[in-house]
Amino acid sequence: QVQLVESGGGLVQAGGSLRLSCLASGRTFSRDVMAWFRQAPGKEREFVGGITWRAGSTYYSDSVKGRFTISRDNAKNTAYLQMNSLKPEDTAVYFCAVKLAQAIVLPTVRYDYWGQGTQVTVSS
Repeated sequence: QVQLVESGGGLVQAGGSLRLSCLASGRTFSRDVMAWFRQAPGKEREFVGGITWRAGSTYYSDSVKGRFTISRDNAKNTAYLQMNSLKPEDTAVYFCAVKLAQAIVLPTVRYDYWGQGTQVTVSS
């Protein structure tokens, strides 16, 4: 069974940066996708971006393009979300998720595994 654990959340000022990590266990990844989602209070869960495990191809939501960067360390089974130029509207609980046997990053597919989330709060 795949387990995902997010870390790195916290309180930052607007314009600052934060790096989230998602440590996966239970299997090694190859032709799979790891993605980041977020959910703000009173809002639905929102796709942030994702990365293919094999080639490292990324895909981002328009709301974070140019500010957020997703990467992965295959040997450590870890994905990262580097968040720069943070805005108060980025405040949310951030989740990582895995879709097995997925060749490209798609925001609407049903992801197989989810982490518990880590809180990111951006102050104005």
